[in-house]
Parts: sequence; structure tokens; C-alpha cells
Amino acid sequence: MKLNKNYFWGLLVILLLPLFIGVTGCKKFLDRKPLQSTLDDLHQGALEGQIFAIYNILRTYSGFSELVWLDFHSIRDDDAQKGSDANDGKEVLTEFETFQYVKDDWAPNAYWNDHFAMINAANNALHTADSLKVTDAASIRNIGEALFFRAYSYFELVKTYGEVPLINYKIVNPSDGIRPKATVPELYAFIDSNLQAAVQLLPILSEEYGAGFDGRITRGAANTLWAQTYLFRQNWGRVVGLCNEIIGTNAYSLMPNFQDIWKDGLDGSGKNGPESIFETQCWVGKNGASNDKVDNGNWWGTCQNVRQNGASVEWNLGWGWNTPTDNLVNAWDDTDPRKRKTVLFSGQSDGGPAEGGYGATLPPYTNPEGTDGGLAQKYWNKKVYSDPSMRAFTGMINSSGAARWINHRVLRYADVILMLAEAANEMNDGPTAEANLELIRNRASGNLGPARLIVPKIVYANQAQMRTAIKAERRFEFAMEGYRFYDLVRWGDALSALGGLGYTNRCRYYPIPQKAIDLAGGVLKQNPEWQ
Repeated sequence: MKLNKNYFWGLLVILLLPLFIGVTGCKKFLDRKPLQSTLDDLHQGALEGQIFAIYNILRTYSGFSELVWLDFHSIRDDDAQKGSDANDGKEVLTEFETFQYVKDDWAPNAYWNDHFAMINAANNALHTADSLKVTDAASIRNIGEALFFRAYSYFELVKTYGEVPLINYKIVNPSDGIRPKATVPELYAFIDSNLQAAVQLLPILSEEYGAGFDGRITRGAANTLWAQTYLFRQNWGRVVGLCNEIIGTNAYSLMPNFQDIWKDGLDGSGKNGPESIFETQCWVGKNGASNDKVDNGNWWGTCQNVRQNGASVEWNLGWGWNTPTDNLVNAWDDTDPRKRKTVLFSGQSDGGPAEGGYGATLPPYTNPEGTDGGLAQKYWNKKVYSDPSMRAFTGMINSSGAARWINHRVLRYADVILMLAEAANEMNDGPTAEANLELIRNRASGNLGPARLIVPKIVYANQAQMRTAIKAERRFEFAMEGYRFYDLVRWGDALSALGGLGYTNRCRYYPIPQKAIDLAGGVLKQNPEWQ
């Protein structure tokens, strides 16, 4: 892991000063006018380049799609753990599995810096758009994309830290980025204003960007993110309205087979499928004697694939982080087909295509160090299990690059369905809650219909019963995808579920990195519970 850590530390060196963005009204994107005459020389195509740079941040910065994202979103819950082997990343086990948060370390620093880097990039793009007074259709879409990414970053930050600084202008001097924290209501108001504008500017379908632009932000992505923000605020009416709007576009549908969502073979059939609302775009080309090697990948899949120490490369497919816990495996009924499509078991067959596998048998679990030719973990995340055909095609067959072609599924339609079910139930609309919960459970059972024993239909009895069922469904549908910790926090269930691991109520927010506070000269204050 030394090489990987050096990569992340390098990002920290580049991003020494956090860059912030702040709140505006709906009428103007920016408060400041051009400060440099060179902006007059830019043409409208320059905005597209700035937007592509934001997508690149999402794909390549660890705070969005690699180890650091997993630390904050997944490893803090009761379904996932650090993984790898006992000697790798011990500090992560302490900081994120046992909730002994720290104020200065590579992972927390990178998470903060990376999100403000995206905000800064979006702010710069909006500054350019305002300066050039762009009106063409392509640039209008670009503005919508920048607004989405700015809202996305702030939503991640408010969930993680609570209060953070808000600035909405291009930073010219380092002192421009030194601002006190905004309140949580102010942050959400800013997110709302960004998404309200974005949905008016973004296309319904990514095809409207033109051929070859799969995965670009759409109106559905903005509305899904917006619905998520209202879910966290328990504004059930707005959640219902937005989810119904997304459903009403008929732009999305559930993938018929759960395991097909995660396919990453040469045909690309699992990427950008009907259930995909937003996912990162990664591809690695043929690697060999020819000169057509293309690496447009990231480390999302590699950092989670099976890790084997001191043996052949056959099962040394990645770094082995983010592995399922006994808690998840034991809580999950064996009759639910999603279990074996989500959890890869050491010492067992991968189940073949019917279970998202390839007909291989894993080495057995031996010990936490993974010595004696075995594996250091009992379970692995099957949602990023790399396809052998792609390993052969790319020539990336071990942890140095295997699985760099796997997309991170950031937003998918199943979340829209379950958000609608949850919000409807909280509004005492039992039939709507039951019907949408059944959509997910029927797909999980193989679309066998209501008269089935596999993942049987849950009939609405009362609000409390349906609430419990929806919580369980979110746990199993999104297992290992990074939803669980923040769901537990917003439900008020984190203390009961995670208290035995060291969680206390103040752990709902992470302390602001000490380096950011020091660089701000005391203007930026630490979260009160972590002073």
C-alpha cells in the first residue's frame, strides 16, 4: 500500500488550502464580475473543458471514488469493514471502524480537500459562464452540470460535517477562501437553489449531449439528488413529488436481473443500464504489443477486489478493502438471492453467471494476515468482482490495475423507488409504500410475482411495520454501496446499531481537519462537539 498512500498524500500536497463556495439567491450564479481581462479571449467551448475537468475530479479523486470515499460512506457502518489484511491500513480501522475520529490524517484531510476542490472547479466554471454571458444550448447544459456538482459536493459535506463554509465566487487570492461556517439550514438552502436551477437547464436524457457522452448529468440525476436531500430533512411531500417526477419521465427502469447491474465485461452490458441515473465512466483498453492501450479508469473497483498475499496473481485482484461483516451476512436471510449476488465467500464457488460470478472457486479464508496461500477475509464485495474477460483483454490481472474499468454506480433508480416508499409511508399512504417496496422485492426474487416464497411480498399492516420493512430493504438492496451509515444517522438508529463499535451521538459528524482550521487563522471553527 505504500505506493497507493503516496498517491493520496500527493493529492493532499496539491490541495493544501481548502477552497470553498458559498450561498446565493436564485437570480444570479455569481456575485463577482470578471477580475482578469484574459476571460474576454475565451470562447464558449472553454466551458465544456472546465466541465470535463469536474467529471475527472469525480473519477480520480479519492474522496469521491476510492479508499477515502469508502472510509466515510461504507466502513463506518455495521455492514462493511476495512478488509484487506490485518497489517494494512491499521489507522483506518481505528478511525472509522471504532469511531476514534482524528483531526489530522491522510484520509480525513483528503475527503475535505477533494470535495472543496470540486466545489472550486464548479465555481470557476460558473464564473466563466457568467463572464461570457453564454446563451447557446451546450453551455446552458454545462451550467446545469456545474450546479449539480456544486450541490452534490455540499450535500456530501453537510452530511459529514454539519456546518461548513459557503462561498460562491471564483477564488483569486488564498484569503478569499477564508470564511466562517454557514448553518445547516443555510447550506440546504444553497443546495436547493443550485438544484432548482439545474433541473431547468439539464436535459432529460444523456443522449441529448450527443453520441459518446454516456453518464453525463441529466435532470433525473439532479432530481434524484434533490430528493435525497429532502429525505434527510424528512420533507416527505417534496420527496414524493420529486420521485414521482423522475418516474413520470419513463427514462429509467429496474434492471430485470439484480446481478446484471454490476456486469463489467467487454460488452459493457452492465454499464449505463436502464437503472443507471448517474455513474462514473471508466474504461481500460487493450494492453499488449499494440499501441492501443487506453487507461481512462480509476481505483474504485481495484481497491475493493479480492486481495491475496504471498501467492500467485490468480486471486490477487485488488487491495481488498470494504468487505462484508459477519453482522451483514448473519442478518441476511439465505433465501434472498441478492445475498450471494452481493457477498463473495472465500473457499466457495462464485456461483456462476446466475449469481454474478464466472464459475471460479475462491481460496479459503486462513487467517487475518492471509498467509499460507489463503485469504485474509471471509467475504468480499461481489458488486465490484472483476470480469476475467476484462482482465485478459486489458492485461491487468493483479492488484496493480485489475478492475480499473469498473464504474462507480453513484445514483440508481432503485433508490428512487425506495425513497418514494419511505416517504409515502411516513405520510400514511400505505398502498403506495407497499407497491413500491414490492417492486424492489419482486425484482430481488427474480420477478416471480406476488405468489412466491422467495423474497415474499410484504403486505402493509401499519406504518411502524412498513417502516421496519423499508429500513431492512434499503440495507440489503444497497449493501456495500455506501448508503447504510448515513441512513442509520438520519433514522436515529446509529447509536443502537453502532454503539457497540464505539459510536456516540457526536460521531454523526466528523471533526473538521485541523490543517483547514490552521490555514484559516482561526476564522474556521471546529465542530463544537470535537473541540
